[in-house]
Amino acid sequence: MPRDHHFADLVFSGGPVYTVDPARSWADAVAVRDGRIVVVGSDHDVAHLIGAGTEVVDLAGKLLLPGFQDAHVHPVLAGTTMRTCDLHDLEDAQDYIDTVAAYAAANPDREWITGGGWSMEAFPGGTPHRALLDAVVPDRPVALPNRDGHGVWANTRALDIAGITHASSDPPDGRIERDADGTPTGMLQEGAAELVTQHIPAVSAKDFYEGLLAGQRHLHSFGITGWQDAAVGPGFGPGDVYGAYLAAATQGTLTARVRAAQWWDRESGMEQLPRFLARREEAQTGRLSAGSVKMMLDGVAENHTAAMLEPYLDGCGCSSGTSGLDFIDPEELGGYVSSLDAEGFQVHFHALGDRAVRSALDAVEEALRRNGPRGNRHHLAHLQLVHPDDIPRFRELGATANIQPLWAMHEPQMDDLTIPFLGEPRAGRQYPFGSLVRSGAMLAAGSDWSVSTPDVMLGVHVAVNRRGPGADDRVLAPAERLDLGSALAAYTAGTARVNHLDTDTGSVETGKYADLVVLDRNPFAGPADAIGETRVLRTYVEGALVHAAR
Repeated sequence: MPRDHHFADLVFSGGPVYTVDPARSWADAVAVRDGRIVVVGSDHDVAHLIGAGTEVVDLAGKLLLPGFQDAHVHPVLAGTTMRTCDLHDLEDAQDYIDTVAAYAAANPDREWITGGGWSMEAFPGGTPHRALLDAVVPDRPVALPNRDGHGVWANTRALDIAGITHASSDPPDGRIERDADGTPTGMLQEGAAELVTQHIPAVSAKDFYEGLLAGQRHLHSFGITGWQDAAVGPGFGPGDVYGAYLAAATQGTLTARVRAAQWWDRESGMEQLPRFLARREEAQTGRLSAGSVKMMLDGVAENHTAAMLEPYLDGCGCSSGTSGLDFIDPEELGGYVSSLDAEGFQVHFHALGDRAVRSALDAVEEALRRNGPRGNRHHLAHLQLVHPDDIPRFRELGATANIQPLWAMHEPQMDDLTIPFLGEPRAGRQYPFGSLVRSGAMLAAGSDWSVSTPDVMLGVHVAVNRRGPGADDRVLAPAERLDLGSALAAYTAGTARVNHLDTDTGSVETGKYADLVVLDRNPFAGPADAIGETRVLRTYVEGALVHAAR
């Protein structure tokens, strides 16, 4: 029977609908035909579009929103880890050891034990010892990245394979943690991790592809319909995930919209450009694009590798004399960014410390001076510390603040491994979301999964409350709270803009794709401290259901 194109394929009624359009308007109903929104309005406005073949979803007071988008995430690697020795859902050191032992016993043919996702707060000083792993896996190498991916915990067998001994020197971009006598402990920070990880057998194309599909299912379950993968290319993590994306986009199994940020090898320079250009051209298929380049400028505060303008403190509260690492020479950075900008690439910066943030902004300013405005929408991710003088520069330079809200709260890693070594006033101005918004900066938001959960509504909860659900009364920098509308906009319209998808996605407007999410409640109608309890009921991409809660 032929379709009657006078009717809608899908109608949502009984609102509310938060459109996240420029006026931040509300509606009660939405009609969809051929994957795009054809009407946004009242129940009356869509009634004439309901025919015998129309699917009608009664919202019954539950909130309909544009599909969420994650501005900084690693779903292929996270999905692959989910299928190995995955420690992400554990918190206790003994649980980690028990899980490693069980995984090794269940997988006797695995040459290496890999996976990861342990939390630094589970170990004194955030640095576990190889002896814990040796006790359960003495005969095979073990290499497990921590939850933020900036360090690897290895056993003695892995250190032996890598040739790491008492006499080994720290690489320029990392640190080998050592016992008092200089013997390596098995904890390898930043670039030192590669001394071991380069020996791990490559992940197969099949495993990466299946990891992508697993990661995609997980993200859809949180209402995420698009994302920017923050590290696609050789030289990052266990391997290059580009092939998995290209295969999924070509085969039609990539149901999300993905912008791949191609990994900048910090040991190289502009000789990487031909690969970036070739992949950008090749990746224009299905829902995939590859017009971004990811540049990691520094590390993380917990291991004192985030680049700071002033030194970290030591355990006694005195200057430690160390202020972190610059992974890319700031003197060279402006030239690199200007060249990429001239070629039409967006630059996605990892910039966590205030010195790294300033270096990134200086590079964007240099690109503007050399090339003029080119609309490439450069963005800075993480932003744990931004010097007050640099807050207004985001708006002045058109740079987007790419925030990871879940990190902006008190928890053991913050309280034990960060605040004491930052001291005041720095510790009190971490993650300055509110200051950025008040200065006119544009926000995008993401999770950095698998570093932290991709649950958008948990991220929104922390952005609004600056503390976790059910947490104590301590609030991290309360002046930096966001209102609920601004937080949701960062995960929708803001990230759609960063991903160059705002013409077709990011808001519920006529003519845009029906990338939509239905929540189990309207969080605007409840207390702020209950936002994190919100769950996703349904996720749609172009009007097709890609997730339904059980």
